[in-house]
Amino acid sequence: MSIPDLNLLVTLDVLLAEGSVARAARRLRLSPSAMSRALARLREATGDPLLVRAGRGLVPTPRALELRDGVGRLVQDGVAVLRPVDSLDLPRLVRTFTMRTSDGFVENFGPGIIARVSREAPGVRLRFLSKLDKDSALLRDGTVDLETAVVGKSLGPEVRAQALFRDRFIGVVRKKHPLSKSRMTLSRYAASRHILVSRRGLDKGPIDEALRSQGLERQITTIVSGFSVALALARTTDLIASVPERHTETLRTGMHTFLLPVSMPSLTISLIWHPRMDADPAHRWLRAHIRQACAV
Repeated sequence: MSIPDLNLLVTLDVLLAEGSVARAARRLRLSPSAMSRALARLREATGDPLLVRAGRGLVPTPRALELRDGVGRLVQDGVAVLRPVDSLDLPRLVRTFTMRTSDGFVENFGPGIIARVSREAPGVRLRFLSKLDKDSALLRDGTVDLETAVVGKSLGPEVRAQALFRDRFIGVVRKKHPLSKSRMTLSRYAASRHILVSRRGLDKGPIDEALRSQGLERQITTIVSGFSVALALARTTDLIASVPERHTETLRTGMHTFLLPVSMPSLTISLIWHPRMDADPAHRWLRAHIRQACAV
């Protein structure tokens, strides 16, 4: 079945509102002859004359009167669909956003993000998923709305990224740890017992590579999969946890921190999403709140 020309709905709406071919033509910026041809097409499509002459004017047929309100609503709905959304009705917004990120990000920035979102849009729910790999397929298929990541070569070229903050690794030990009483040196750091954080269970990391370049090797006593676990262990043992500073700020309360005596590059944590969500008003609103929460 062929699809009728839906532009005729706009023409019919204006004709029924004006009751005049000439006035409808002026309103739609068409010539009277073009409007007459459009009316002929409408008559053919509906099987009804729609407007018939009565004296010097035109009057609608019963079929036209029956169509008038429905056609008007259809045109208004079509205009609304094709018009950019200027504002959000945040108090009435009901939506679930899924964000894939590290546990440290949720623990440190999650409370601030949730508070900001809930204050403006109580019907919005945030779902946080652990990020176990760097594959951006979940962004592409819409399973995940947003991710945080250190942008590298593995990031797909089709995703958008915006920097949130810079982070650096620091050392952390329990309060009153023997190492907290004097300045940390490279030799003292290397000679101590450490916790290594590796999601993949590796027994070496970037810090070990940096130490190796100095001819040193640290003693790794235990390997864990997350920074929060590393801090929990360091809080009750004599082990050193080396963790990103901003990701763990709220988790290090009451512990002693120090700058690493070995040079490590800083990290830029970015927010990433699929470009199809660029113009979505609710998605833009959430991205802005995440940026603000991370800027504090």
